[in-house]
This record gives sequence, structure tokens and C-alpha cells, in this order.
Amino acid sequence: MHHVNKSIELVENEFARDVVAGLSADVKTLPSRWLYDERGSALFEEITKLEEYYVTRAETSILRERQADIADFIGSGATLIEYGAGAGIKTELVLAGLRDPRGYVPIDIADAFLAETSKRIASRFPSLCVRPIERNFLDVFEVPFDGSDGRRTGFFPGSTMGNLNTIEAQALLMQMGRHLGDGGRAIIGVDLQKNVDTLLRAYDDRAGVTAAFNLNLLERINTELGGDFRLEQFKHVSRWNEIEKAVEMHLVSLCDQRVTLCAQTFLFRTSETIHTESSRKYTAESFERLARAGGWKVAEAWQDADALFGLFGLIRY
Repeated sequence: MHHVNKSIELVENEFARDVVAGLSADVKTLPSRWLYDERGSALFEEITKLEEYYVTRAETSILRERQADIADFIGSGATLIEYGAGAGIKTELVLAGLRDPRGYVPIDIADAFLAETSKRIASRFPSLCVRPIERNFLDVFEVPFDGSDGRRTGFFPGSTMGNLNTIEAQALLMQMGRHLGDGGRAIIGVDLQKNVDTLLRAYDDRAGVTAAFNLNLLERINTELGGDFRLEQFKHVSRWNEIEKAVEMHLVSLCDQRVTLCAQTFLFRTSETIHTESSRKYTAESFERLARAGGWKVAEAWQDADALFGLFGLIRY
């Protein structure tokens, strides 16, 4: 009886529910947010430093070169609310350029990471009121106002916007609108469409860090859900989806096999894949359409010298 209860309890856990549902589907898939446990988050930080992963370098160059323009756009006395804060490295560049910033609200699910980032930023900017929120930024939640709030600006750097499908992206933009209030502004990073080879290399590096990041999800299932995935029987691949304008990450089964977790068995055929992440790539026009549908207008658009990455300044309309 105890065993049965345990498996029910596991399926009531959100991670377990997503995994069981995703692996039971005709086309197996797992939500990309589960890639970011502590080890996943650390591996992702490593990815951002790779030669092939141009995204972070390109975006950082915009944040450095346009620091004054960004500060002008945000205005003085602002509170910065960051969605999916991670290590908060880029945030320091923005905060350092701001005039009299009042507050910083990092939102993230990886709590140890969040505590570390909050501590580092609070010590670098002693007059800043830092209030972390441990949530998945796609959940519906409130960001409490208090006396220290100046005008609120949302900050969503990196290419995480590209990981969201249209419905999720619009829901997030609308929620940001609620969080940021009247006169709210947002700065959002998106990866721009470009040569497909450049894109694919960024998601399948020679050193195999991205492969380790993707396979870590199976390790996480083994550890947290009692799964018996044999990682050497799966291989990481990146593919371009022309219709979705997205790079997809998959884990390919190298043989016919069965995997058990949460008291359920899942069959894999040779070459069958688990789709773990899509990273959509935008043009300035396609991002502007998305922003408009979510209740925002694009007021500023900044790109790096090679037009690899776009940072957009949005105003609620």
C-alpha cells in the first residue's frame, strides 16, 4: 500500500506530472523549464561562455555600448523586475548605468541561485532594495508594491522569450503589463534570424556542454522521480524547424528500449526523440507583432554590430 501512495504522491508533484504527460504523448516532449535545476543552471552559465554561443556576447555588447540610451529609456528612480534572473550578470550592467535605481526584484525558480544573485547585487548596490521572488515566471502571481517603488521596468534578457510558444509569450507579456502598471516599460532580448549553421552550432557545441545540459534532464528524472534512463542510450541533437523559425533540442533514443518511472513504463523506438526545447528566432517585425498582441509597443530597438541579437525597449499602450 505504501508503494502505491508514493507513486500517487509523485504524480501529484508538478515535475512528475509534466514528465508523465510528456512521455505519454504520441510525440514525446518535456517542458524546457525543467532543464534548469541547479546543475542545469550551472551548465547553462557554462554554455553562455562558449565560443559557439554568440547570444550572450552579442547581448552584452549592446548592454555596454547602449548603457546610457537604456538608462534614458528606463528613467530615474526605477525598480527593475527581472524575469528568470539566473546569475544576474547582465543586470549589473543595466543597474550600473541607471540614475538612482530604487529596487531590484529577481524572479527565478532555482532558489540557491536566486539567493546568491540577490546577495551579490545587494552588496554591489547598497542603496538598492532587493526583493527576490521564488516563482516560475510563467505562473500567475503578484509583485507587491511598496513605498520604495519608482517606475517599474521589466527586464527579460537572453533568448528565453524564444523558448516560449506564442500563447505563453503573449500571456507573459500581459502579466508583465499587470506587474509593471501604468507607464510601465520593459526591455526584452530576442535572438534574431540568421544563417542556420550558426544557429545549430550554438546549440550543439564541440565541447559537448549543451549535450550535457540536455542529458541532465534525464539524470534529474532518475534522481527525483526514480527513473531508470540509461543516458548512454540517448544522444543530444539540434535541428532547425523552418515553419516555427526555431532551433529545436532533442534527445534521440539510440536503440529500442523501455524506461520506467513513477510506476509507469515508456517505450522508445530507435531514433525516436524527446523534444526538450524550442528556441524561436525573430525578426524586428515578427517581434513587434508579438509585443503588440501582448499589449506593448516597441519604442526602441538596439542591435549588436553584427545584427545577431536584438534588445527591444517596450512601452505599455
